[in-house]
Amino acid sequence: MRDRFASLTARLVGTAVALVVLVSVFVGGATALAMRAYLTHQLDQDVADSSQRALGPGGDGPGFGDPGGRPAPRLGTEVGTVTAELEEGRAPQALVLSERSGASWTAEVAVGDDVVDVLADVPADGRVRGVDLPSLGAYRVVAIDLGDKVVVTGLPADEVGDAVRTLVLGEVVLIVVGGVLALAGSLLLVRRQLRPLREVAETAHTVAALPLESGEIGVTERVPAHLTDERTEVGQVGAALNTLLAHVEGSLDARHASEQRVRQFVADASHELRTPLTTIAGYTELARRRPDDTAVAATALTKVADESKRMTALVEDLLLLARLDSGRPLRRDPVDLTRLLLEAVADARVVGPEHHWRLDLPDEAVEVEGDADRLHQVLTNLLTNARRYTPAGTTVTVTARRGGFSVHDDGPGFDPEVLPHAFERFARADVSRHREGGVGLGLALVEAIVTAHGGTVRLTSAPGDTLVDVRLD
Repeated sequence: MRDRFASLTARLVGTAVALVVLVSVFVGGATALAMRAYLTHQLDQDVADSSQRALGPGGDGPGFGDPGGRPAPRLGTEVGTVTAELEEGRAPQALVLSERSGASWTAEVAVGDDVVDVLADVPADGRVRGVDLPSLGAYRVVAIDLGDKVVVTGLPADEVGDAVRTLVLGEVVLIVVGGVLALAGSLLLVRRQLRPLREVAETAHTVAALPLESGEIGVTERVPAHLTDERTEVGQVGAALNTLLAHVEGSLDARHASEQRVRQFVADASHELRTPLTTIAGYTELARRRPDDTAVAATALTKVADESKRMTALVEDLLLLARLDSGRPLRRDPVDLTRLLLEAVADARVVGPEHHWRLDLPDEAVEVEGDADRLHQVLTNLLTNARRYTPAGTTVTVTARRGGFSVHDDGPGFDPEVLPHAFERFARADVSRHREGGVGLGLALVEAIVTAHGGTVRLTSAPGDTLVDVRLD
C-alpha cells in the first residue's frame, strides 16, 4: 500500500480527493444537523399549536369522558396526534387520532398502559420534549398543568427522522459521486501540471546515461528554457538542475584538463630526466671503452657530475612540488624580507653583471611570516628567469613593500600565447626569451610556494614591461 502512494501524483491526488470528501462530509453533516434542528423546531411549534387547539377556547381540556368513553378531539388536530389527560382520582386516558377527513374524524384509543406511563412521566412545565412511545415511535410532546389535571399533547417525529435520513442518503450519494469526479479530475490536472517535472526528470536521466568515467566529455544536455522560469516551482527545479549540470560540466572539463596536465607533466619530466641519463650513459660508455685515456676519463667524469647535478636539481624541484601539492605545511617564522632581497639581488649582480639590477626598499625593514629558505627560492627563481630570458643590458627592478615584493624588467616580455600558461609546470617561453637551460619549473615553484604561504602571485607582461607581483599577506 505504501508503494502504491510513493509517487507524487498518487499523493497529490489522494490528498485532493481526501480534502474534497472531508469538506463534503463536514458540509453535509452540518446541513443535516441544521435541517434536523429546523424541522424539530417547526415540529415543536406544531406541537404547541396542537396543544392549544386540543385545550380549546376555554382552556378546559380536550373533552374526555363522553358516554362512550371515546375522547373527542377538536377540529384542526393532525393525524397521529396523541392526547392524554392525567387527573388524580381518575384513570388516565389517552388517544391517538388515526384518521380525519374534512369536518369528520375518527379517533380510537390505540395506546396501552405502557404509553400512558411514558406520557405520565413527562414534566408538566410547558416545554416540548422528545419521547419514545412504545409501539408508536418517536414523538415530541408537551405537558400542560391545568391545576386539577395535566394534559399531554404530542406529534410524531418520524417525518423529521425520515427527512433527515433522506437528506443524509442523498448527501452520501453526492459525496461518493463527488469523490469519483474529484479523483478523475485530480488525476487529469495533476498529471498535466507535473508533465514539466517529468521533462526535467528526462533531462536528468539523459545526463545520467552519459559515460562520464574518463575522457573529454561535454554535458551539453540542458533543461529547456521554458522549464527554467524561477517564478514557478518546476522552473526553480529546472534552473537548479541546469546550474548543477553546468557545474558538473565545468568539473569534468577541469578534471580532463588536470588529467591532460598530469600526462603532459609525466611526459615532460620523463623527457627532462632522459636527457641527463642519456648523457651520463654515453660518457660512461666512452670512458669504459678508453680506460687508458685519462683525458677522456676526466671529461666523462666532469660531464657525469654536471648531468647528475642537473638531474638532482630537477628531482628536488619535483619533490618540492609534490610536497606542496600534498598540502604539507611550510615553516612559519618571522622573515626579514628586506635582507632576503638584498642577498638575492647581490647574488644576481655577481652572476649576471651584464644586466642592470636595481633595488627599491622602503625606509623601514619589511618583515613577513613564512619559510625563509622557500622565500629565498622564490626570489632566486624570479631573478634567474629575468636574467636568462632577457638580453644583456636589461634593467631588472626589485621593489619591496609591506606584505610582499615585485620583480620588474624592461625586456621583450612573454609571448601572448605563452602568458596564460606561464605558471604551468614545464611551461616553455618562446625563443625570444633566449632560454639557456632550465626545465620550465621556475614559475611553477614560485606559484606553489607563494600559495603555500597563503599568498598570491600575478604576472603581467608586454614588450618592455614585465612585472611579477608577489603578495604574502
